[in-house]
Amino acid sequence: MIKLDILSDPICPWCFIGKTRLEKALAAEEDHPFTIEWHPFQLNPDMPKDGMDRREYLETKFGGKENAVRVYGQIESAAIEDGLEIDFGAIKRTPNTIDAHRVIHWAGVEGKQNDVVNALFKAYFQDGRDIGNAEVLSDLADSAGMDAAVVAKLLASDSDIADIQNRDAHSRKMGVNSVPTFIVANQHAVPGAQPAEMWTKVIAELREQASAS
Repeated sequence: MIKLDILSDPICPWCFIGKTRLEKALAAEEDHPFTIEWHPFQLNPDMPKDGMDRREYLETKFGGKENAVRVYGQIESAAIEDGLEIDFGAIKRTPNTIDAHRVIHWAGVEGKQNDVVNALFKAYFQDGRDIGNAEVLSDLADSAGMDAAVVAKLLASDSDIADIQNRDAHSRKMGVNSVPTFIVANQHAVPGAQPAEMWTKVIAELREQASAS
């Protein structure tokens, strides 16, 4: 198997789109070679603990309402092309994602990372839930087969916060400045929400290399 590390943030729409495109390619490939692990990268590491109003956040980030509408119109069009439903209107707050990343980390220990990542993307982009809220995160962890009470207790502590922040900082030092970023076999960084066809080509090339060796 070949390691595919994915740096992502659960409030990043391109990460949701990129995951959808990757999974389309993997679904079409019998016995694909990848073992997937998700890694933390906060788009907004300085976000207040309780998050902030989404409209205020977007208009500040993109320099006004007009630019924000234009940028997210392009994102919505890309999502629709991939058959992905996103309800941006349902999202009222932009959360701080440090706790969501902690839950993803703990899910990895239990072998439930992909289920938790799926649940986070769906909750935020399709259901408009606040994934910075500990009760919401515990509920999502429960839906993925984790122990909600244990997750709630961990979220009430400082457990693994420093580790998540250090891993994020390490990725930035290594040159990652946007997500999603996919790292193939600890060697090749593939930035952006690549089309499914690109992943199909990568898988074919990896198989050719394996056969040749």
